Amino acid sequence: MFSKQQFAETGQMEGPRDPVAAIRQVRVTEKQQGLRLDRGLAEQLPELSRSRLQQLIRQGQVWLNGRPCLDKDRPLQAGDEIEVRIPPATPTTLEPERIPLDILYEDEDLLVINKPRGLVVHPAPGHASGTLVHALLAHCPHLSGINGELRPGIVHRLDKDTTGALVIAKHDQAHQHLQAQIQAKTARRIYLGVVFGRPAQSQGTISAPIGRHPVERQKMAVLPSGQGRAAVTHWQVLERLGNYTLMQFELETGRTHQIRVHAAHLRLPIVGDPLYTQSKTSPVKLSGQALHAWKLSFVHPRTGQPLQFTAPLPEEFERLLRQLRSQAG
Repeated sequence: MFSKQQFAETGQMEGPRDPVAAIRQVRVTEKQQGLRLDRGLAEQLPELSRSRLQQLIRQGQVWLNGRPCLDKDRPLQAGDEIEVRIPPATPTTLEPERIPLDILYEDEDLLVINKPRGLVVHPAPGHASGTLVHALLAHCPHLSGINGELRPGIVHRLDKDTTGALVIAKHDQAHQHLQAQIQAKTARRIYLGVVFGRPAQSQGTISAPIGRHPVERQKMAVLPSGQGRAAVTHWQVLERLGNYTLMQFELETGRTHQIRVHAAHLRLPIVGDPLYTQSKTSPVKLSGQALHAWKLSFVHPRTGQPLQFTAPLPEEFERLLRQLRSQAG
């Protein structure tokens, strides 16, 4: 194993190196011989997710034996000295906007919000303003800068028209801890969705890789084995409502549009989904897919206390359920 990690606070490295906020130093022993660089670091630095470590490697922030190493696949050798330099948070130039937030919980480290339908999480082409990030900056000017100036504090995302619970990190330490929990699958994200159709079984798991649709580039799709990124969704029937079903979905991975793509792949598309549902009809008028991030649980990054939050269903979702229950008798 690596030797016990060392931690140092510093503002400026010696020589030409860039300023850093913190340094992690580890040493490779014979038991780690041949292990891939990013995997070895993720094992010994659990507060940093593997994706975060890979990002630091690409940025030249990981030094191997006194030299920057840009190869995450580099095999480790016994005696290697590794230094991981964590840069200061990137300041944002985005303008805060006074957009109302439905806050489920807040403390000095994080906040959990109930995101409404129609709110884009962070700036992107076509959405330069009016996003959740703009609202967060008005509420809390200091957020984690790990994801850069366009996504301060954003640990995970929800689609524009998916409602529900979302956790925001106020500083880098909280962000790293929360990301590591998602990476390790110890944080739980449970969704409710109403689908067209009646699954034959009461529960199941779909494991199917997801990537960009080969033709319709605004969509994602289940791809053949060996293509796309691994994606796993657990599902369970909660209520059968005639030709519709209220289902619970739990994410094991977090790919773009994952639940929507997997549900459509099962031929159980989410009601109201503008991209993955062929039928545009619905028992009630919907402004987007009937998918809601219902429950979110994780360990508090500072106290270690288990936390769970439940986001109330939006009125539109409740109205859909009332109508389907009425029709089903």
